Amino acid sequence: MKIIISPAKQMKTANDFMKTRSLPPLLDKTEQILARMREFDRAGLKELFRANDRITEENYIRYQNMDLRNGLSPAVLTYQGLAFSNMAPQIFTKEQWEYVQKHLKILSGFYGILNAADGVIPYRLEMQTKLEVNGKQDLYEFWGEDIYRVLAEEIHEEAKQEKRSEDPAVILNLASKEYSRAIAPYVEKDISFVTCTFGEEVDGVIKVKGTFAKMARGQMCAWLAANQIDTLEGVKKFQESGYQYAEAYSSSKELVFLKS
Repeated sequence: MKIIISPAKQMKTANDFMKTRSLPPLLDKTEQILARMREFDRAGLKELFRANDRITEENYIRYQNMDLRNGLSPAVLTYQGLAFSNMAPQIFTKEQWEYVQKHLKILSGFYGILNAADGVIPYRLEMQTKLEVNGKQDLYEFWGEDIYRVLAEEIHEEAKQEKRSEDPAVILNLASKEYSRAIAPYVEKDISFVTCTFGEEVDGVIKVKGTFAKMARGQMCAWLAANQIDTLEGVKKFQESGYQYAEAYSSSKELVFLKS
């Protein structure tokens, strides 16, 4: 089972906690994006990001001086948003670290796809940003199947090594629609793509609140790692923060968890 999760806008270099284990698998394409970003002046970058002067200046300097191979920190420690603060990787045990390094993948508009301990540098670039790169009209077109191919090749290689053929491999989607859209259209029939939804039932309707959903995604990652879960049946046992698996609202493609 592979778990995909969205990145966060907030990032902070965290190379004093542990060393990076590897470089991102699609770094050659990241270099193309970096070259494109360096073409923008401050005014162009401000328009692209729709950001204030402070954020624009910070990221203009970042991109002009960026080194993709030095001064890096592990991806899962570098992102600082709600999902990652609720995942709390800083307090992971050795076993949890080994789990997320094998199972967790972070999707990114800048890097494409990341392993937990891949070395990254702070950046600002969302997947939905209307950025044209090398003739591709946006980042979805630029990345194409590449993100999924990295994931699928790893899944198929592990299945071969573990001699698993009877059960379909699973991609557990804990990412937002903005990011899961970079993978979902390409998923092959021999892989199950299953989305987790976290919400509340209000008058018979499932309501999803973004802030709580982000927190729950991070909590689920930590819980999966703590319990070494690698099956969908195991995922259904998640009960953190008052959530319970709701079979009546779930399907083979969606696991719904409702807050009591």
